[in-house]
This record gives sequence, C-alpha cells and structure tokens, in this order.
Amino acid sequence: MDGAEMWQVIDDERASLADVFASLTDEQWAHPSLCAGWTVRDVAAHLSIGPRTGLGTVLVEMVRARGGFDRMVDNTARRKAARPRTELVAELRAACGSRHLAPGQQLADAMMDVLVHGQDIALPLGLNRPMPLEAARASTEHTWRRGFPFHAQKRLRGLRLAATDVDWSAGAGLEVKGPIAALLLLVSGRHAAAMPRLAGPGVAVLSPAAPAGPGAAGGQPPGGSQH
Repeated sequence: MDGAEMWQVIDDERASLADVFASLTDEQWAHPSLCAGWTVRDVAAHLSIGPRTGLGTVLVEMVRARGGFDRMVDNTARRKAARPRTELVAELRAACGSRHLAPGQQLADAMMDVLVHGQDIALPLGLNRPMPLEAARASTEHTWRRGFPFHAQKRLRGLRLAATDVDWSAGAGLEVKGPIAALLLLVSGRHAAAMPRLAGPGVAVLSPAAPAGPGAAGGQPPGGSQH
C-alpha cells in the first residue's frame, strides 16, 4: 500500500470508530476492552491522543511518568478518558484528514494501531467490525517484521502463519491458518481473541497470551508488550 492508501484507511477507520463510540451506552463505554486494565472509554481516549501529540508533550509526559514510556501511554489515556464522552468522539472524528503522526510513529504503525484497537473494543462488545483485507495484510506483515514491542517472530517461533483470505504467510514450522484479521490479532499479542478463528496443527501449541497491555498498537503497553 502507498501512503495515500494508508491514510485513507486511517481516516475511514477513525470516522467509523467515532460513529461506533457515539452509539454506545454508558455500560458499553465502561466495558473492559481487550487491553488489560483499559475500558472501552480508555481505548477511545487513547485513539484521540496520537493525532494531536507533539514532541514537547511527549517529553513532559515522560517526566511525569518518571521515564517509563509504557506508564506514559497508560497515564495519558486514563487522564484523557476523564473528559466527556462527546469530546472524545468529537476529537477522534476531527482527526479524520489529519496527517500528523505521533513522535517516533511510522505511518504503518498508525494504520495498524487503529485497526487493532477497533477490534479491542468491538470483540468484547460483540460487535462485528470487518477489517479491510489489504490493510490487514499490510499491517500483519509490518507487525511480523517489527521487533519491539510485539516481538512476533520470537513469540511465534516454530509456527508458519498462513492467511486463508489473502495471499500472506510467514514463519516456518507447524501451520496456523485463518483470516488475516485473526492473524493480525495473533501477531499483535491478542492470542485469546485470535484463537477461535484459527486452525491447523500449530494452534495446539499456542497458549493464550496475557491480555494486551494499555495502548497496544501504536503505543507500547505496560510491560513492553502489546498496547
């Protein structure tokens, strides 16, 4: 995918998620997400932060977090989540069309972030949220090749991942196959959420990973794994 295509996916996902958040009940906003310790509201807050974050803000927040990047991601989301729901929705919607990346973030990170966090809220709420296939394929490849914070190749050593709905595979060993959306959840550390949609002899050796930490896609979660 080229940059224009990736930005279009990000815009579409942000607009769609803003609509989803706007439609949720109080109980749904307070529902746990796939990110450990985060509610749906916390995920909404996290998604609205990146498009407006500059280097100066990051440096200040790092000092507040005593140098812990994971702690910073968690703290900023929780603090932002205290704001009215209408403001969180409006800020996410206003981010559509923005071409700003958070400091240190790649465009591929931003696309993967919004795709995965969409599932972090949709799956626990029982909502069907299909991923655009080519964007999911590109994000899975990016996450597989990336080291920190997901370390997918290390975590999934001895397995061959193969998509059943697009042309994508990686790794070597026992096969784990399934839709590319499920494989993206797997490589980003959301094993328990991915496993019901996966098949093949490699599934037997997979164990549900710990829930993704706060922030897991574009930011890094507490413990250095998957927010």
